[in-house]
Amino acid sequence: MVKESVKDKIILTASELFYMDGYNQTGINKILEVAKVSKDSMYRHFKSKEAIAVAYLERQHKMVMFESLRYMSNAQPGNDAVLALFDFLLNWLEQSGFRGCGFQNIFTDIPKNQTSIKEMVCMSKNEIRKLINNELEKIEPNNPNVKELSDEVLVLWEGAIILSQIQKNNWPIVTARNACEKLLNHQH
Repeated sequence: MVKESVKDKIILTASELFYMDGYNQTGINKILEVAKVSKDSMYRHFKSKEAIAVAYLERQHKMVMFESLRYMSNAQPGNDAVLALFDFLLNWLEQSGFRGCGFQNIFTDIPKNQTSIKEMVCMSKNEIRKLINNELEKIEPNNPNVKELSDEVLVLWEGAIILSQIQKNNWPIVTARNACEKLLNHQH
């Protein structure tokens, strides 16, 4: 059995606490207590709570991209692969008890001066946007409206996440997927 590193313990603990309790409600002492690590150990790996949050978001981003690509690879290229993103959302958000997106949650919870967190959130959302755009370009490489269409799909994706969190239900994801399917089919 591989022993978990102190750094990993901190990231995993903070990930759970930030996601379930919120960034502002999670103090350094709570992270240290739950992770069972000393303050000195933490500061060897992270200079601040903000740095821990960035590591959490990097980990979350890798998971979202990995799962998105996994779902997309099991679908036909193009429209079906884009729709598979909503299938991923449905599974992920149901499993999390409709707790929402860690990126959306933390973005609304941080002070203005925590730019490294904001930059990480924007980077992740832009990567999803590129993923959608690249998939749609595979089936319509010469369509000048692909960028706009990708943005519309992203808005459906993000809206489905936040509304499913508010409603504690999957109907916003199902509705967004259906709207996306109509939108994509209308483009051909």
